[in-house]
Amino acid sequence: MPFIIIITIAIYIILITWSWKSLGNIERTKKIMTIAIGIITIYLITWFVFNISKQGIVYENEQIASSIGKVIISIFAGVNGLIIMPFIGKLLDKVNEDEIEKQVFSRKILIIVVIFLIILWLECGYMKDTQEGILKIYHSMK
Repeated sequence: MPFIIIITIAIYIILITWSWKSLGNIERTKKIMTIAIGIITIYLITWFVFNISKQGIVYENEQIASSIGKVIISIFAGVNGLIIMPFIGKLLDKVNEDEIEKQVFSRKILIIVVIFLIILWLECGYMKDTQEGILKIYHSMK
């Protein structure tokens, strides 16, 4: 478990650092707010996908379900953030610097959202398989 915690912390450090640099010359307070809102939003989306993925999976008790959920959601939210947040940050910086028009920004955001939805759809199946694999390991250790 300590290994998982270290990896999760590393993912979030990379996410925050990469997103910070991607936001370029945007004010410090706006960067902090953008990153915080992004992480919270990604976490909630990942939580929603996890809850869809756990349909049909039977846990022995709520404590096991909660523990597995916390770990999976934390890791997947970090990875999801790495997939989307730095790219959106770069686009926000370009809008802030007047390098691209808002119309181009909107079109690129739409493309990112569509790709992200496809990733989430695939991720839902992967989360289900991960939960089932963890439960198999858990039951074999009993």
